Amino acid sequence: MKQILIRSMACLAFATVGAAAFANPEPTEKDAIAMAERGAAFMKANGKEALMKKLAAKDPEFVQGELYVDMRDIKTGIVLAHPINPSIVGKNLTDVPDAGGKVYRREIIELAARQGKGWVDYMYKNPVSGKIEPKTTYILRVGDVVLEAGIYKN
Repeated sequence: MKQILIRSMACLAFATVGAAAFANPEPTEKDAIAMAERGAAFMKANGKEALMKKLAAKDPEFVQGELYVDMRDIKTGIVLAHPINPSIVGKNLTDVPDAGGKVYRREIIELAARQGKGWVDYMYKNPVSGKIEPKTTYILRVGDVVLEAGIYKN
């Protein structure tokens, strides 16, 4: 009986650890690109305001743990939607530097205007860990807005 109990507990422990490893995998660059493209497709089909509402509501299609889409106006730099930090919506933070002094939002806008898409690296607060960490964000221009979906480089 004791051996059955020990084996059962060992199996349960293994299953729990195994499930945890697969339950919340770290997002990849491919995931960030796919999420930004999903946002672009939704916006093209339903309009900018509809996507802004989805982002404000933290719709699981566009917010998955530390991976999420946010939106800014390409001409003004004003944040139009941000599901994790709604306090910055309506603000122009273009020239506010990250923790390392990089004016990355300006780089995002310039890259979007010049190429329409690409990657920008900077430091940002991870909503899962609560720490300032290196982040890379895929940016995608859709009309007059820039969609952004980034991953932390742990």
